[in-house]
Amino acid sequence: MMDPRTSAQDVMRCDLCETAVVQMYCDTCLVNLCKACVGEHVSDDLSKPHKIVDFRDRKSTPLYPSCKTHDKEHCTMYCNQCDIPVCPTCIGSDKHLGHKVSEILKAVDGKKNIIMKEQTELNDTIYPNYQDIASDVQIRMSQLQKEYGDLSTAITKHGEAWHREIDNIVQKLKAEADEMKSSQLQTLQKQLDEINKTMSDIKEEIDSMETVIDTNDLSKLFSVTSNVHTYRNLPHKIIAALSKFIPGKIQGEEISKLFGVLSSSSLTSDKHGYSMKTTQKSPEAGSSPSVKQLLDEPETVTTIDTGYKELYNVACLSDEEIWTSGRDNTMELYSINQGSLLKSITTKLGNKQLNIAVTKSGDLVYTDFDDRTVNIVKNEKIEEVIRLQNWRPKGVCSTSSGDLLVSMDSDYKQTKVVRYSGSTEKQTIQFDDKFKPLYSPSFRFLRNITENRNLDICVSDDTAGAVVVVNQAGKLRFRYTGHTPAPKNKPFYPRGITTDSQSHILTADNNNNCVHIIDQDGQFLRYINCGLIGPYGLCTDTNDNLFVAQWGNKQVKKIKYL
Repeated sequence: MMDPRTSAQDVMRCDLCETAVVQMYCDTCLVNLCKACVGEHVSDDLSKPHKIVDFRDRKSTPLYPSCKTHDKEHCTMYCNQCDIPVCPTCIGSDKHLGHKVSEILKAVDGKKNIIMKEQTELNDTIYPNYQDIASDVQIRMSQLQKEYGDLSTAITKHGEAWHREIDNIVQKLKAEADEMKSSQLQTLQKQLDEINKTMSDIKEEIDSMETVIDTNDLSKLFSVTSNVHTYRNLPHKIIAALSKFIPGKIQGEEISKLFGVLSSSSLTSDKHGYSMKTTQKSPEAGSSPSVKQLLDEPETVTTIDTGYKELYNVACLSDEEIWTSGRDNTMELYSINQGSLLKSITTKLGNKQLNIAVTKSGDLVYTDFDDRTVNIVKNEKIEEVIRLQNWRPKGVCSTSSGDLLVSMDSDYKQTKVVRYSGSTEKQTIQFDDKFKPLYSPSFRFLRNITENRNLDICVSDDTAGAVVVVNQAGKLRFRYTGHTPAPKNKPFYPRGITTDSQSHILTADNNNNCVHIIDQDGQFLRYINCGLIGPYGLCTDTNDNLFVAQWGNKQVKKIKYL
């Protein structure tokens, strides 16, 4: 039989006798009581002002906080200036002299309102944000597990390739040793055969001489002709010089570098990495990049005529000024609003610069293909930053961290991207997870490069007809190979490349006289035409205006597309 005191469906019982049904309640001690136990409860502790109420009116009596300064006093008032509950003795002390004091119950509603607002914010905004962040961290941990698994697999495959190559080398050396052995043994065997034949001849001659010595026939005796003078010339001694195996020196550090090394990894903390998502507009919302929509019809804002015979590149110095370069040895600064030439810089050796960019500090940087250097212009003085050996620089861009990304070719056979901090090489990006080249060898003076807002590295691979995008660690994310139908139905031929505040990737298509806009994941969004003629170089300003350097008419167009 079910115990009536513990049954889930039983009524509440008195906390003292644990038998009778609850009828009363002590609001001071928070105790359930039956009428019979009220007297006993009060008499147990006469020091307290017990407030006995009907059970239905329980918790209606406020429990005033005890004063921390004066024992046995309760705080029935509230000091608004000190923002703390106080007892009557506190009010009369010098500590609160002249302070504005009110009944504590009047301050309760205000305090409850503050708590309720904070509770609502915690429940509706902050906690869901932490849930989203926790989910994001779990996703990134899962991605990290997969990527490090791929990394381990790549190292294993490379090791297997090395083992196969070493096995081939071992087999080749052993075959060469067997061939040497066979040749030397064959020579010695030939000499042995000749010696054995001579020994047989000598034995016959000895027997013949034995017969003649014992004969009485003098004619036979004088007919004997000895070949002993021939046999006195002993055969040459053939000495086999044994081939020796000379092992290459194995030095741990050198062989490790030869096998391959891991680029450095890091964990950084970005305090601006997460932003509070809320349905209400907050003052902090202005610090986050606003979402912009693509215009149905992009607009040409202004056109700037340049003096180049062939215009290739454009780079924004500010929202008012742009640097330009072409197929000669000068780089020119133009006013966007006035369209006038402000400054002209001649390259250090008079070589044609291949690509230009503007650093975070506002300095102009350019690549010198012939001189194998990357140079920076500070106060109109040219300084060499990077000098390459066996490689020639092509594209260059300045990253959000202040590093330089340089695309380069080696005798038109290999292409790679290298990250530099100053003149120090930090990272090399050349192969995918299957050790296949990420970029095609280029026979043209093109290999433009940019960094996206999400830190992806975007390269226009003109030879492959693709935009190649890798993440910050150099892992391939996708290849964009154009969109059909193209405006002129010609193959995709990417030239200049840039990005905007929305992480869009924009690339100039010289064959189709247009600019492709794709999102950060490689999905095609829109073409920009605007009467472009031979678009080459691209850049965007801080307001997401697009600047297009046109090879066809030597003009720079400023286009509004967002």
